[in-house]
Amino acid sequence: MFGPKPTPPHKQTMTDASRMTRENELKQWIEGIYPGVADTLTVASADASFRSYYRITLPDQSTRVVMDAPPALEDSRPFVDIASRLHKAGVHAPVVEHADLSLGFMVLSDLGNIHYQDVLSLETARPLYEDAFAALIRMQAIDPVGLPAFDEAHMRKEMDIFDEWYVGVHLKATLNEQQTKWLAEVKAALVDNLAHQTQVFMHRDYHCRNLMYSTTDNPAVIDFQGAMRGPVSYDLASLLKDAYISWEEEQVLDWAIRYWSAARKAGVGVPDDFDHFYRDFEWAGVQRHLKIVGLFARLNHRDGKARYLDDLPLILTYLTKTCRRYRPLAPVARIIDDLQGQQAQVGYTF
Repeated sequence: MFGPKPTPPHKQTMTDASRMTRENELKQWIEGIYPGVADTLTVASADASFRSYYRITLPDQSTRVVMDAPPALEDSRPFVDIASRLHKAGVHAPVVEHADLSLGFMVLSDLGNIHYQDVLSLETARPLYEDAFAALIRMQAIDPVGLPAFDEAHMRKEMDIFDEWYVGVHLKATLNEQQTKWLAEVKAALVDNLAHQTQVFMHRDYHCRNLMYSTTDNPAVIDFQGAMRGPVSYDLASLLKDAYISWEEEQVLDWAIRYWSAARKAGVGVPDDFDHFYRDFEWAGVQRHLKIVGLFARLNHRDGKARYLDDLPLILTYLTKTCRRYRPLAPVARIIDDLQGQQAQVGYTF
């Protein structure tokens, strides 16, 4: 059900004794629900937080996923709340079969091991994405009341990761006065655009590693606990301008039209003019990609996850190509070009 996730520093520094104690507590809890099953416990994945996931096998050979989210470190109430909202909207998501939030333990239905990333190809992409569009439209019909807002402060906090971790730490560079001014103006333009889009239920990480392939009711959606109330184009940008898989721009345009047409028919608050919507979609992608470039640099330098650097060129390509198309965003492409040129002169490669 869950693919590999980056393990943050706090997990790396946990003592063996602490991990053993927590695992023993989890096994005791499982025994109280499924006697004789705790010994089948195996690691499924570690989340990019304090969460860990395990798999158990029941006597009938069916499997379940067990979530361990220490309550002092992780609030599992959003997971339960959003899972319930998704089910009511007809979105395929894990079912919470047993939960003790005071302990931070949950037993979930097992959605399997096949991610969209594993099965996407030129031959399979159209039906898989059409299924993903249908699920997204159902999600966007969910009333986002009570969800945190993807507001200006949050958007700016995300984009500032680009400055700190990509520019400052990864490139060991400092923006000059003109570059700093340009970047501030771009961030302001992005915030203004995203804030004026229709605000809907937003998954926030709707991409090929968080969609599970399912032979029935495809796709199954995971990692939704960070859902917010945000711009209508954001999740589509996450899906079609994916950090882990890329498509020709003509294909992305075609899929964006298909989503937009279906969303309009379903009453989702997308603009009536497709050109307007596509501009919003591209600008949402730029905001997201500024964050991701910084995140991938941070995963490498802070968390020791060097493999994420392999994905940086794709994200930087998204950024520069898109920003060159829009005059208010063009300075970002100029800044990236300038910084990469400076680094190339001192022997860096990208």
